[in-house]
Amino acid sequence: MPEGTKKLGVLAIAGVEPYQEKPGEEYMNTTQRGHFKLILEAWRNQLREEVDRTLTHMQDEAANFPDPVDRAAQEEEFSLELRARDRERKLIKKIEKTLQKIEEDDFGFCDSCGIEIGIRRLEARPTADQCIDCKTLAEIKEKQMAG
Repeated sequence: MPEGTKKLGVLAIAGVEPYQEKPGEEYMNTTQRGHFKLILEAWRNQLREEVDRTLTHMQDEAANFPDPVDRAAQEEEFSLELRARDRERKLIKKIEKTLQKIEEDDFGFCDSCGIEIGIRRLEARPTADQCIDCKTLAEIKEKQMAG
């Protein structure tokens, strides 16, 4: 199913349908870990393809325009693309860190307090490493430090 497809009001990430928990199912069992591994690998592959497209686009479109305005417009376009790719590069690193946690059987639990992060939160943010309560507290502290 394509990215952004909705089913039962829940968004599919990287073309992978949301996990349907079964009654009494153990949290972060092999099936659940496999599900999130599939999501993360598909997401990483999409990001890598985007990087490749950007590289090809920049090589194909690179021109030395004699007009300074045209040259500046192209440089600004490339700058915006590179900034986006830099954010994606950081996200790829976070995805790879999360995939490593899956391999180490340490995925799905809060790094701060150790409780379950929860399937629904992980569906929304597969790279989440904190439960919603710890993340909320961290954001409040961050705002207090900044302001």
